[in-house]
Amino acid sequence: MRRLATAFLAAGLVASALASAAAAGGPPKLAFYVDDVRYRTVGTPTDFSGTGAPADTYDTIYALGNGLANVAESKPGDTDFNGGRWAVRPITWYTTPVQLTNDGQVLALADAGLISIGDPIRYFFCSVNIVPPGQG
Repeated sequence: MRRLATAFLAAGLVASALASAAAAGGPPKLAFYVDDVRYRTVGTPTDFSGTGAPADTYDTIYALGNGLANVAESKPGDTDFNGGRWAVRPITWYTTPVQLTNDGQVLALADAGLISIGDPIRYFFCSVNIVPPGQG
C-alpha cells in the first residue's frame, strides 16, 4: 500500500513539475532550485575531491541532467546549510525527465523507483543567491 501511495505521489509530482516548468519558461543557466525557489551561482573551478572532508560537511545537489536545472537540499539560512560546499549526485531517469524544484520531489521519485540517485561525482564550493522576482 505504501508503494502504491508513493507511486501516486510521484506521478502527481511529475505532472506538477511539468506544468510549473512550462509556465515558467524554464530556468536560466547556472541556476538551481531549493525549496521551490530559484537560486543562481557562479561556476567555480574548486575541487574538494579526495580532501578527506566528512560527507556531512557537504550539501547535496542533485544533477537532473538533460538541460534541467539542478535541485539542492539546503540553502543559506537553513540550520543544516554548509556554507556553499556541495556534493553533486547524478540522477538516472526511468521515466520522462521533468524539472523538479525541491529535494522532496527527488526523494519521492527515487522511493517510487522512477529515478535512482548516484554516488557523489564532484565536491566543490560555490556561493548561492536567490533569483530576485522578475529576473530570469
